[in-house]
Amino acid sequence: MATYRQLTEQLAKVQAQMEAAREKELSATIDQIKEQIAEYGITAEELGFTSKRTTSRKTGGLPPKYRDPKTGATWSGRGRAPAWLGKRREKFLIQ
Repeated sequence: MATYRQLTEQLAKVQAQMEAAREKELSATIDQIKEQIAEYGITAEELGFTSKRTTSRKTGGLPPKYRDPKTGATWSGRGRAPAWLGKRREKFLIQ
């Protein structure tokens, strides 16, 4: 019967072989996918990787109306007003 140390060494070898096989298969799969994308002219939108919408998900689909120039934070005008907005909202209005 094999000792714990021998089994541990075998496990390490098998894991290394698994990783090498995965990398080889992954590389081949990526190449195949790239060829098909080029052949059919598939876009990222068609694959669902990007959204055609320009609205923000955080605001429930509403585009932002106000932007903090210091941090880039935005607010749509709904819900509780952020502290950075202050009383003069027109200063932060997005044109």
